[in-house]
Amino acid sequence: MFRIAFGSCNRTELPNLLWDDIMEVQPDLWIWGGDNIYADTDNADTIRAMYEDQNEVPEYKALVAEVPVIGTWDDHDYGLNDGGVEFGAKAESQQALLDFLGVPGEHPRRYREGVYAAHNYSFGNYTAKVLVLDTRYFRSPLRADPTGVKRYIPHTEEGGTVLGSEQWQWLERELRSSRADFNIVVSSIQVLSGAHGFESWGLFPAQSQKLLDLIADSGASRVIVLSGDRHISEFSRLESESLKDPLVDFTSSGLTHAYRDFSGEPNPYRVGEVIAVESFGLLLLDGDKKQAIFQIRGDSGEVLAELRQDY
Repeated sequence: MFRIAFGSCNRTELPNLLWDDIMEVQPDLWIWGGDNIYADTDNADTIRAMYEDQNEVPEYKALVAEVPVIGTWDDHDYGLNDGGVEFGAKAESQQALLDFLGVPGEHPRRYREGVYAAHNYSFGNYTAKVLVLDTRYFRSPLRADPTGVKRYIPHTEEGGTVLGSEQWQWLERELRSSRADFNIVVSSIQVLSGAHGFESWGLFPAQSQKLLDLIADSGASRVIVLSGDRHISEFSRLESESLKDPLVDFTSSGLTHAYRDFSGEPNPYRVGEVIAVESFGLLLLDGDKKQAIFQIRGDSGEVLAELRQDY
């Protein structure tokens, strides 16, 4: 069994109540899903100072001392609310995030645009590949809804991008060459739920379809998406004849603050109920049973929702 804990939307100035619960589940890996801090600034020194504040949270410091930590960013730690390619300080912000994640100074990620990365893990006789995406550095500008009904509307043309050409090529290589028993794709924004009008892959329909086609055509086994951003947690699942396995998008958000006034939104792929309290995600990979167990967990170790997927 391989135990992955992950989460997003974390404010250093609010109580960090869940780190002791995260340690209790004895994760083999912690993944930051984005909005790891709320900086919203182009000042790299300010961003670094907030990361330092997070590193001084005693329970988080204890986790880092025992558990490998990887991850990506979303808009608030990137530095610009809902920002993408247009953010002018992204190169400096990238270095601050890589510092926070403990990436060595000579690592190739230090000299490449974007924070995307591949990580490989073994557990018993099985393997897991984690592909961390960057949905900020290259992402085309969003389209505001002129009617004001929703925040954003989808791009109708195919010119917009979420990942940028080099990252797309990298992702295709990684998925097509993968022989891992489980393939975990970390996207800071939701992949399957896209009808709500907030940020998601659904705002770029051609890009969303490209991702699903790549997953289907790559031959990669048991692809799972982990996402954040929304201040709610939920499971979404897509079953299709073109897909080798059902695709689950596990959204976990947020760690320190949640959308407690949530009253509903469309998601045709949703399985179960939306959880709108502070929580983190736990993904259990069982190679012997060919099964993934998805748990939304709250304070004091409460299991708020669970989904089991057999392959």
